[in-house]
Amino acid sequence: MKFQKRPVIRYLLPCLLLLSITVSAQKITKYDDSLVVSEGQSSVAVNYKTGRLNYHFGNGVVLNNTIAYISELSSGYLASSACKIHQASANEFNNNGGKGIRLVVRHSGNASGITLIQQVLLYQDHPYILTNLSAVKGDGTDEQIETRDICALAVLPQENGKLFQPGEEPRFLDVPFDNDNWSHVLERKWDSGKPVFTGISYEFASVYDNNKLSGLVMGSLSHDFWKTGIVYRAAKQTGGIDSLKVYDGAATEDNPALPPDYGGNDGTHDHTLHGTMKASTVNSSVIFLCGGDVRKAFVEYGNANVMLNGRQTWSGNAPVYWNSFGVEGVLGYEGKMMPKDLPKITDFIQTLDNFNKYSKPVMSIDSYDQSIYTTELLASFNKYIEKKNQQLGFYFIPFAMWTWKNNTDNAKVPGSEYTLSDVVLHDKNGQPIWYKDGEWGCLALDPTHPAIRLYVINQLKKAKAIGAKFIKIDFLTAGALESTKRFDPRVRTGLQAYNYGMKMLKSLADSIMGKDIFITEAISPMFPHQYAHTRFVSTDVYSHFRDDEPGFPHWGSTEASLANGSHLWWVQGTLWPYTNLDVSIMKNFEKNPDLSEKEVRARLYAMMSMGSVLGDGSDFRDKVAADRARIYLNNKNICAFFASPKAFTPLKFADGETFDQQIAFYLPGAETLLSLFNFDNKKDFNQTWHRADMGLGEGEYVIKDFLTDQPVGKIAKGQDTFSLDVQPADAMMVRLVPSN
Repeated sequence: MKFQKRPVIRYLLPCLLLLSITVSAQKITKYDDSLVVSEGQSSVAVNYKTGRLNYHFGNGVVLNNTIAYISELSSGYLASSACKIHQASANEFNNNGGKGIRLVVRHSGNASGITLIQQVLLYQDHPYILTNLSAVKGDGTDEQIETRDICALAVLPQENGKLFQPGEEPRFLDVPFDNDNWSHVLERKWDSGKPVFTGISYEFASVYDNNKLSGLVMGSLSHDFWKTGIVYRAAKQTGGIDSLKVYDGAATEDNPALPPDYGGNDGTHDHTLHGTMKASTVNSSVIFLCGGDVRKAFVEYGNANVMLNGRQTWSGNAPVYWNSFGVEGVLGYEGKMMPKDLPKITDFIQTLDNFNKYSKPVMSIDSYDQSIYTTELLASFNKYIEKKNQQLGFYFIPFAMWTWKNNTDNAKVPGSEYTLSDVVLHDKNGQPIWYKDGEWGCLALDPTHPAIRLYVINQLKKAKAIGAKFIKIDFLTAGALESTKRFDPRVRTGLQAYNYGMKMLKSLADSIMGKDIFITEAISPMFPHQYAHTRFVSTDVYSHFRDDEPGFPHWGSTEASLANGSHLWWVQGTLWPYTNLDVSIMKNFEKNPDLSEKEVRARLYAMMSMGSVLGDGSDFRDKVAADRARIYLNNKNICAFFASPKAFTPLKFADGETFDQQIAFYLPGAETLLSLFNFDNKKDFNQTWHRADMGLGEGEYVIKDFLTDQPVGKIAKGQDTFSLDVQPADAMMVRLVPSN
């Protein structure tokens, strides 16, 4: 395992006025009123008179009359179009990201004395465009600018701006800031009979035609200072967006008066304003734009993030694990199983030969009270499981702490002499921030405080003492919250503090435990991504089929997690080696009702489709759970897949808020895999597949059930299309095996 990081691309270069030239497939054309740079099927044009930019993509997506702006604390709002002088130039570049043309637009001549510099990079060897904004006070002076709102790309009605997405079924994809609260990814739909929709997506978003999956992906590539919001408002015209701001400085409070996914709790969960950037030159995030098939564009977005920020890799087979949370619940106070019956679980897991075949199973003890499950007790348990060729997992929360509300002045931060009151983050009124409120609540802690470093060292030394090789870190969003006070005043924003804390944690883990420790993130922002090996696609999953299933919680279903996952599958293989769709359950999760075998199969197929590591949270003391584990968790094909899991590509996205989703995926290979999920309880799901979509050859294929290897159909030689049918409330996984 090693950390891969490529050098950050620096964009600021002296402006050069050029005549019309052609560079490979790229072309620079200078007109009397504008400068146009084109690459492949994309082009960017700047108008000398207005300073506005137009972006045109080959699939018909356009952004016309775009501007950039900054809201400076002392001088106020300044739009690029409000400046009197607009100078544009273009030149070739060649850096670690590739070759291409750089368009630089300088906007000056305004009362504030600020020069706005827009830069747009069009690549020869990448299909995307990168853009950012810098603001400079004066010319070579040391006078400083301060802002908490800077925007590299805006489409505004007062500027006659417009984004248009062609197609009969356009959608706007709206993404929550983190994976907490069972928040949903939203597919916003134009409806002529309803008011236009508005909203805010975080870090990235897309527009696309739901029939062709063609559109535009947009998002930030910079995750070490700014939280990025994408504020949008649909136009009355189908496919039109008349207001769009990709801005830095997003900080939104939870609002219980609003629906959860529409401002209720899908934002950044902040309790005060975003911190400011203060310097003689202030910079926005680097913004990514890519038109075309949005599935390919999202893969490009993931890879572009890695190009700038690096990622973790993992050598050898993926880990498999058992997690205690599905049996024991939080803290373990109930004593339902732990610690007395833990040996029964590990003894049973040892009997699953295929489950043990590719990597040592991890026994992950989750969310426990360390005063009950002491270091000595867990170290003793580790000695027991080592004899079973298993290894231990460790859980902790680095940037938050659960405590009684009246105990903050007395409770010590473990490993230090500081109290919680010394280390907490503070809201707009100077009060401690309760990340999870209640008499027994969770305080948000300052990642820059030396007590947190001592606490992380304390926890990692415990993990080492018990022999852990797998670490689950949780409630990470607490460390990214904005605060009116920090120990280190040089750290000015929540995401800057979070990046500081995660970098520290990974460095300490490497030095204390070694570089062969697998790290999985549970509740967390998606970015920065480069400090872990996997991250939960959604909040905890309880494995029931749908959120509205009687007797179950109205959250945490396979349907809800996979509906999100159908838009987030691309993170596997780009941001992380694997995803984590939480654990499967063979019978029942904690005190929830029993699951059917169909639900068990659907859950495993969903985990496969997301490229997830394989984890299970079942109580194997129960005969039904144990019997099912022998059938499913020990299935030779299941175990071989999860030795090196890869995410499937969606053929059909989840769409809308209904639970009746019908979703299809495929994974190309020597034996192409197809997965289909019919969450509709009443209607069949019939999906037609085209050879060309999956890269199949012209020969004959046998369609085999994935679990049993039994033939269920065939594709004749030269047959261009075929169909698969899934009954209501069921799922299917098949292999396409070439006939010899």
